Amino acid sequence: MLAQCWQLAAISQDPNRLTRPFATPAMARANALVGRWMREAGLAVELDAAGNLVGRLAGTDPAAGTLLLGSHLDTVRDAGAFDGPLGVLCAIACVHGLRDAGTRLPASIEVLGFCDEEGLRFGTAYLGSRALAGDFGEELLDLVDEDGVSLLEALRAFGGDPRAIAAVSRRDRHILGYCEVHIEQGPLLEQRDLPVAVVSAIAGATRAEVRFTGRAGHAGTVPMELRRDALCAAAEFVSAVETHSAQVAGLLATVGRLSVAPDAANVVPGSAFATLDVRHAEDEIRAEALAALLRAADRAGERRGVGVDWRVRLENPAVAMDPVLTAALADAMAASGLPPAGLTSGAGHDAVALAALTGVAMLFVRCAGGVSHHPAESVAEEDVAVALGVLDAFVRRVCA
Repeated sequence: MLAQCWQLAAISQDPNRLTRPFATPAMARANALVGRWMREAGLAVELDAAGNLVGRLAGTDPAAGTLLLGSHLDTVRDAGAFDGPLGVLCAIACVHGLRDAGTRLPASIEVLGFCDEEGLRFGTAYLGSRALAGDFGEELLDLVDEDGVSLLEALRAFGGDPRAIAAVSRRDRHILGYCEVHIEQGPLLEQRDLPVAVVSAIAGATRAEVRFTGRAGHAGTVPMELRRDALCAAAEFVSAVETHSAQVAGLLATVGRLSVAPDAANVVPGSAFATLDVRHAEDEIRAEALAALLRAADRAGERRGVGVDWRVRLENPAVAMDPVLTAALADAMAASGLPPAGLTSGAGHDAVALAALTGVAMLFVRCAGGVSHHPAESVAEEDVAVALGVLDAFVRRVCA
């Protein structure tokens, strides 16, 4: 699996870094390679209308339902080799192991390589998993990338079928649940010296944009007391974000982008633009924090005579893991001699979208230094072996 991850990481839109956006030639090459591995594992393979790669292993009892496994095959810009693909390849390896052992289970298994979890190309996440969950709005087809290509045009060129996306939904099928193996993307497993852990919840996330509008002026002639410096107001806001989040247990708040205009060394900034990302496992706490931080922005603007406008761009509620599936994962860990361990995921995953369709569960795998979304992503072969053993035991329990 590790060799496959590195082989897949060589497939990129950019020549010197791993960048694999939705519905690009690089994604098509990745799908072709992973599709080959799916067929070698005994799966029937197709590209669905939304652009997801789907491998299916029929069970012995058509009435027993279907278990969904997998993760995503798209990446962020300048990505690592394991965020997403590890979950797809672990699912394929699990099915391959069942076939090699001559094991036939009553329930069917679908291995999913989702086409767009990261949202790099069109700025929206979970396109593939939302289609599976029956939550793909037609308005998404009008989204346009930075080259002026619409999502509809990109999907058609990729081999998908915008007219048939509704048929991708599994809402009318007997779905047993969805399980995703994923690198932790954080340092807690490494701190606890554990190879894997069951995810207890996925934190809710709000993404907002805040614009500060002051008045530009000459840096050598406008007195300090008469300035309406938008960047100074933004700086107060950034400081408030750090201070407030440090005071609330479990809260993560980040200003990830900050831009200034006119952006000249000898001009008082007339405007500043900032993004705000707020996450917590409890939606009420997240909403309270968001309101407090936006009030802090308003106060900073009032003190400096700077206008403040903000808008919420993304609102994802927290997702609780399914108790039955999570218990099955915990039992599989116990059968492997592992201590019970649970973690909240601060990052979003395709499980967020699929929770609208069925119960979801996740297994985190330790990653070196907690590094993710970076070329330095790394996992240990021994930890991946543990994760595969847990997944195998889980699948046998759920599909029996």
